[in-house]
Amino acid sequence: MALARWLCLILALLSGLAVSGFPRNPSRLLGKRSLPEGAVDGIEVYSTKVNCKVTSRFAHNVVTTRAVNHANMAKEVSFDVELPKTAFITNFTLTIDGVTYPGNVKEKEVAKKQYEKAVSQGKTAGLVKASGRKLEKFTVSVNVAAGSKVTFELTYEELLKRHKGKYEMYLKVQPKQLVKHFEITVDIFEPQGISTLDAEASFITNDLLGSALTKSFSGKKGHVSFKPSLDQQRSCPTCTDSLLKGDFIITYDVNRESPANVQIVSGYFVHFFAPQGLPVVPKSVVFVIDVSGSMHGRKMEQTKDALLKILEDVKQDDYLNFILFSGDVTTWKDSLVPATPENIQEARKFVMDIHDRGMTNINDALLRGISMLNKAREEHTVPERSTSIIIMLTDGDANVGESRPEKIQENVRNAIGGKFPLYNLGFGNNLNYNFLENMALENHGLARRIYEDSDASLQLQGFYEEVANPLLTGVEAEYPQNAILDLTRNSYQHFYDGSEIVVAGRLADEDMNSFKAAVKGHGAINDLTFTEEVDMKEMEKALQEQHYIFGDYIERLWAYLTIEQLLEKRKNAWGEEKENLTAQALELSLKYHFVTPLTSMVVTKPEDNENQTAIANKPGEGPLDAEVIPSMAYLTSYQGPKTPYYYVDGDPHFIIQIPEKDDAICFNIDEDPGTVLRLIQDPVTGLTVNGQIIGEKRGSSDSQNRRTYFGKLGIASAQMDFRIEVTPENITLWNGDSLSTFSWLDTVMVTQDGLSVMINRKKSMVVSFGDGVAFVVVLHQVWKKEPAHHDFLGFYVVDSRGMSAQTHGLLGQFFHPFDFQVSDVHPGSDPTKPDATMVVKNHQLTVTRGSQKDYGKDISVGRNVACWFVHNNGQGLIDGIHRDYVVPNLF
Repeated sequence: MALARWLCLILALLSGLAVSGFPRNPSRLLGKRSLPEGAVDGIEVYSTKVNCKVTSRFAHNVVTTRAVNHANMAKEVSFDVELPKTAFITNFTLTIDGVTYPGNVKEKEVAKKQYEKAVSQGKTAGLVKASGRKLEKFTVSVNVAAGSKVTFELTYEELLKRHKGKYEMYLKVQPKQLVKHFEITVDIFEPQGISTLDAEASFITNDLLGSALTKSFSGKKGHVSFKPSLDQQRSCPTCTDSLLKGDFIITYDVNRESPANVQIVSGYFVHFFAPQGLPVVPKSVVFVIDVSGSMHGRKMEQTKDALLKILEDVKQDDYLNFILFSGDVTTWKDSLVPATPENIQEARKFVMDIHDRGMTNINDALLRGISMLNKAREEHTVPERSTSIIIMLTDGDANVGESRPEKIQENVRNAIGGKFPLYNLGFGNNLNYNFLENMALENHGLARRIYEDSDASLQLQGFYEEVANPLLTGVEAEYPQNAILDLTRNSYQHFYDGSEIVVAGRLADEDMNSFKAAVKGHGAINDLTFTEEVDMKEMEKALQEQHYIFGDYIERLWAYLTIEQLLEKRKNAWGEEKENLTAQALELSLKYHFVTPLTSMVVTKPEDNENQTAIANKPGEGPLDAEVIPSMAYLTSYQGPKTPYYYVDGDPHFIIQIPEKDDAICFNIDEDPGTVLRLIQDPVTGLTVNGQIIGEKRGSSDSQNRRTYFGKLGIASAQMDFRIEVTPENITLWNGDSLSTFSWLDTVMVTQDGLSVMINRKKSMVVSFGDGVAFVVVLHQVWKKEPAHHDFLGFYVVDSRGMSAQTHGLLGQFFHPFDFQVSDVHPGSDPTKPDATMVVKNHQLTVTRGSQKDYGKDISVGRNVACWFVHNNGQGLIDGIHRDYVVPNLF
C-alpha cells in the first residue's frame, strides 16, 4: 500500500482552524474589548505547534493547536490537519477549559453506529477524507463557550520510505490567521548517522526563511525548527492576514558505509537494506499505452511528452517495445529490440505519431506484452542476467473484448506466473483504480494515480525514474532458523537504486548472544550475499545509553509494517483467507491504537450540554472495501598449508612456506611509496596480481629504516575481463565496463561462473577462481590517531594448484617446485638471530633466522612463522633483481 504511493517518504501536515457560525452583528456581541491581532470573529489561535520525532525512519508526529474564544457567545471552531495517506492516526484529544476528552480506536462497525446516530441528530462529526495527491484531511469541530480555551491535539505515525535516494517530510502549512506562537520542530535520530539534511518553504522568501529557520545535523542527530514571528507571517508589512500557505519540505538521508543496518530493541528487530555502487541490471520493458478516444487532447500530448523523455533515459543495455491499445491492439515491433541509438530514434518517431482512437481493450494488450517478454526470455534473445518489466497506462475501464475486472486479473496473473512485475498507471479519476491496484499488487508491482494536471508528464517521468535502475533481482532476506517470529515481507522481485527494503520481526529468544541477517540477490554481473551480524550485548549497551530516544519504536514500526502488508494482501484475498487477514490486521490496529481502514477513532465531546461523537475514518484511493547463512569458508578450510603457502604482509615481508621441509623463506622489498610491484603473472590462465607500496604518514629521511606497506592491490583475469582493486577503504569490482563498489564495512558474497568474492566485514576478502586458485586479502587498520602509520593490506595465496607452470612474479615464481639447503648455522650480529648459509637456485647466500607474522587465519593477533631471511631485496633467491618486477600501474 505505502509502496504503491510513490515508493517514497512523505510526511504531510496542514494545521489550521476554521471558524463557522458567524453572528449577524459580531461587533455588538464582542462589545468594546480590543481583540488580539489576527483574531477572526473573536477566535484567537494563539499557538500552533507541529512536533515530529523521527527514529530510524519511524515518524511520531503531534499537531497541537490552542485557541481562545474572546466573543461573548459560544462559537463553533473547526480543526483541520492534513496528514499523509500512508500514515495512521494514533490519537486525538480535545481539551476544553482544562478538561480532556480522549479519542478511542474502535472497530469500524462499532464506531459506525455511533457515527450514524450523531449525524441523524444533526451533530457535527469528525471526518478524514482524501485531500489532493498525497494527503488526507482530518476535520473536527466543537462549540467553544465565551471566554473558554480549547486545545486540539492529533497524533499520527508513519514509516518513512526512501525515494530517489532521500527521505522527504512534506509539511503543508496553512494556519489561516496570524499565530502568536507558530512552530514546526523536527528531531531526527538515525543510528547510521545522518549524511544530508535540508529544509525549504514555498511560501516565504529565502531572506525571511533564513531568520525563521534553523537546521543542523551532527552524527546521529538532526534538528529543524521553523519559528516565524508575527511580522514574518504577514502577507505584507501592514497586513493582518498570513502568508503561511504552502509547502514546507524537509529532506534527509543516512550514512551508508554498510549496505545493511540491523537494530534490535525489546525483542523486536528492524533490518534496513539499501546497497550502493552496484551496476544496473539490464531490463526488458514493454510500455502498454491506452490510446482510446478518452485519451484525446492534453492527456495524449502529455503521455507522448513523457514517453519521449523516458526514451532519452533508456540505457543501451536495455530492450524495449511499445504496445498501443484501443478497440484493438497494435505493436511497434513484433518482438523486443535493443535500445540502440538507431532503435531509440525510430521509437521517437513512432511515439510522435501516436494518436487516439476507439475503445479500451486492456486484456488483450496486457497479454500481448506479457507474451512478448516471456518469449524473449525463453528464446534467450535478451541477456541471461536481465529483468523484465511491464508498464501500463490507462485512463478508463475495459469496454471491449474481455471487460470483467476479475477475469482480466486472472488472465494476467496466469500469464505472468510470478516472473516479473506489472506496474499500472491510472490517468485521472474516471477509472476503477482498485482494479488497477489489485492487479498490480498480485503481480509484485504497484499502481500509481497520475493526476490530470499541468505536470502529468512529469508524474509519468518520475514514476519511470523509480524503476529505471534495478540493482538486484530476486532479493531475499534470511535470518537464523527458529529464531524469528511474525516476520514481515522478506522477499522482493527487485531492489531499485535510491529505494530501501525494510524487514521487521520479533525475536523468539531475546537472550541470544548474536543476531545474523543475510540478504541474497542476483546482480548485473553475479550473485551477491550481504551479511550483517549484531552483537546483542553491544546493542543493549547502546540502547541503555539512548533509551529516551528509542522507547518502543521498533515494536510500533513492526506493527505498522505488518498492518500495512496485511491490508495489501487482503485486497486480493477471498473467503476464509480474507477473514483471517482482516482479523489479524484488526487485532493489531486495536492493540496499537492505529486508525486503519478497519478501525475508526471515536471522540465523545460536550455540545450544548449533550454528548456528541466525532468519528475519524481512514479513506482509500477507491470505494471502501468493497536459514541459509553464507559460509566463511576460508576460516575453516585453510587450517595450515598442506600445499605450499605464500604471502606478503607487513613491511612488506614476502614469506614462502615449504611444507616438505617444514620451513619457510622470507625477504623484504625496499622501494619508494607509489611503486607498483608484480606479485603474480600467469600468461596461461590470464591471472595477474599487482601491489602498490605506501609509506608512513611522516616520511623518513633514512631510507634504510623507513617502513613501507602495500596500500593497494589489483587482481585481474584477462580471460574473464574481470578486475578487482582493493584499498584499505574500498573494494571495487569491474566486469568489463560494469562497476561495483563495496566498503570494508560490508559483508558480501559475489558469485558468477568460475569466480567467487567474499568480503568479511573489517577483516578480509577471499577471491577464488574456479577450483584451484584462492587468494585472501587481509585488512590491517591502525589507530586513527596513530601519528606514523596508515591502514594497509596483506596478500595471501592459499591455493595455487590451478596456476600454470609459466606463472611468475615476486610470489608467483615460487609456485613451481624448488629446493634449498641450509648449513653452517652460526651466531650472527644479533645473538637472538643466528646466521646460516643457504644454497638456492645455484646461489650461495648468507641468511638470518627470524620470524614474521601470518595473519591469514587469525587476523587480530596472527601467528609467528619462523623463516630464513634473505637480505638485499631477496637477491639470489628471486629471479633477476627486484627492479625487474616494477610495473607502471595496477592493471
